[in-house]
Amino acid sequence: MVDLKQNVQYVKSVGPTKASLLNNLNIYTLSDLLTYFPREYEDRSKIKNIADVITGEEVTIQARVISEVNITRIRKNMVIIKTVIEDDTGRCTVTWFNQTYIKQRIKRGETYRFFGKINKVINHLEMNSPIFEELGKEKNTGKIMPIYPSTYKLSQTAIRQAVENALLMVKGEEIETLPEYILKSYNLEDLQKSLQEIHFPSNIENRLSARKRLVFEELLVMQLALLELKGKTEDYEGIKFSKDVKMSDVINSLPFKLTKAQLKVLEEIDNDMESNKPMNRLLQGDVGSGKTVVSIISAYKAVKSGFQVAIMAPTAILATQHFEEFKKILEPFNIKCELILGATKPKQKLEITEKLANGEIDVLIGTHSLLTENVIFKNLGLVVTDEQHRFGVRQRETITSKGNHPDVLVMTATPIPRTLALILYGDLDISIIDELPPNRKKIETYAVTKRMEERVNNFIRKNIEEGRQVYVVCPLVEEKEDEEEQESLKEEKINERVNLKSIEQKGQENFEGVGQLEIEEMKIEAFKQKADLKAVKEWTEIYQKQIFPDLRVACVYGKMKPKEKEEVMEKFKNGEIDILISTTVIEVGVNVPNASVMVVENADRFGLAQLHQLRGRVGRGEYQSYCILKYSSQASQVAKERMKIMQETNDGFVIAEKDLELRGTGEFFGTKQHGLPEFKIANLFVDMPMLKSVQSVALKIEAEDRGLKQEKNQKLRKLVDEKLKQSISL
Repeated sequence: MVDLKQNVQYVKSVGPTKASLLNNLNIYTLSDLLTYFPREYEDRSKIKNIADVITGEEVTIQARVISEVNITRIRKNMVIIKTVIEDDTGRCTVTWFNQTYIKQRIKRGETYRFFGKINKVINHLEMNSPIFEELGKEKNTGKIMPIYPSTYKLSQTAIRQAVENALLMVKGEEIETLPEYILKSYNLEDLQKSLQEIHFPSNIENRLSARKRLVFEELLVMQLALLELKGKTEDYEGIKFSKDVKMSDVINSLPFKLTKAQLKVLEEIDNDMESNKPMNRLLQGDVGSGKTVVSIISAYKAVKSGFQVAIMAPTAILATQHFEEFKKILEPFNIKCELILGATKPKQKLEITEKLANGEIDVLIGTHSLLTENVIFKNLGLVVTDEQHRFGVRQRETITSKGNHPDVLVMTATPIPRTLALILYGDLDISIIDELPPNRKKIETYAVTKRMEERVNNFIRKNIEEGRQVYVVCPLVEEKEDEEEQESLKEEKINERVNLKSIEQKGQENFEGVGQLEIEEMKIEAFKQKADLKAVKEWTEIYQKQIFPDLRVACVYGKMKPKEKEEVMEKFKNGEIDILISTTVIEVGVNVPNASVMVVENADRFGLAQLHQLRGRVGRGEYQSYCILKYSSQASQVAKERMKIMQETNDGFVIAEKDLELRGTGEFFGTKQHGLPEFKIANLFVDMPMLKSVQSVALKIEAEDRGLKQEKNQKLRKLVDEKLKQSISL
């Protein structure tokens, strides 16, 4: 029996060098390779007559070569290779660049298949850098070809070849993952056929059938895992908090009025806390909607009922901010709050943990430091995790295990469409604060290109002169951060002959018949990655020395030491810094009411959800606030659409819907953010109908066989166990 967990380097044609490149794509095992699904397909199956081709389309032509192959040297390192082909309906000139080996590969009078883009030049047709194959020896034409997400130095051909060999390794082996009764009941293809057809479809219909089966499995396993998590919670008897402790005591003491949405959510939480089932609730609220005060009031109820509270935030900055807010509201009620961070001095940490264990601390606020073994609560009753997407299931379990089935409130400002949230967070009940405080002014948002730079700088100065502060957010910390990108750019600067030589070698090694097209695509991608991206330090220097030499400019970024970062943020909060240049480290939770302008450099490189989070850093005080999105005029159509949406709405839930629609779920929650499951093939925007039907299938299975103990469900049991081991926040 084949071992699906074996190292990918042992797949034929891979080896150690290609394996390390595949590792960059998170492909480590044979199983990873088999489930590395194409992002799109190129239909090379339909052969067109030359007379029927349309300018600009990619097409397969079957034609005879009617002229000798001519080689013309234009300049140093630039050679053009041309020939003329003909079918019964017309003629076409075919051109390659710097691939002299083609003269030996193409023979006059022979028939070949050519796949490439058609251009009309004056009165004749041309096809540049096509893939070509001799008739009868086709491998890469006349069929539907997969296009995979790739990385520099790893060609599509190399990935296809590896996948093809992986499929051969499992051919005839027993690798089915779904029970027979599910395959039959829901008319699903077997796994062997599905993998073959998703990678190398024989036709569109078979590809769709394969995709249906693979998406079904992915969603079903996720739903079963969620139901198991929820089921475990429901089995426990929870804490029944006192009905005599009234949340209204705190609500009436606040110097502001809560919104109707906040009051509704507090009622839901109050009911949960007074029941004997453990609360497991997700609190969604847009940026600035007032989630923190809801958690403070919930903490009051827990403490006054005789229990302790743990508040876990993803960053020291956010944890410190929470500490200040909790202390301000709860200390008048004789509730003792304390803060513990990774940077807390050992002596102080020991003192805090001793007091906590003795019950002298009511509310402990911190980062991941709360998860350490020496943090022991005397009587933990409520756990609040802020920015849920930054914590995994295991982390949530670790903190809750410090109490006897405490109530759990998880909060997020990442807006998720309600239908999607109900399904994704199937193990949690959901509350939504869908209303902003009445005094909040709409943040005016403008998307501008570099032509407006001077006006933007004048606008920044005007706001600072009026006493306000400004954020400037950049995408990268320093150029060396992405070594792979650096390597690719370095190679661009090497004598072009090196590239030409490698291209020729590619052709001789019988890669797709041509390497130039892929190399050019890689070059373009590398330059796109580099274009206009300036390091935070570089931006800081520009703002400090060139644009605003008379103003107080500072920078903060993720790789700074926590203490340095906190010092800078503290100065900014205290008004000692006019302009703060930052990475997205300030995306979550920072509250500086005096900051009224957010400038995002290279905004086209951020997703909608992330842009919305960044915009939420301003507009937190009484002043009119602004968000200025600077983007490249060369930005893609999708990026421009994002800019348009940001200008049209401040509603995080509308933005979430649009983001999901524009980008799919792969990057929906921001670049490499931990949190909701990353799907290998499912797209929650496209597959929402299937997701809903799969949820009912999962509920039926769970009702008939809770815990998946029956023999017929052992394959599902294995899949669910693997999913739960991944420590992803489902």
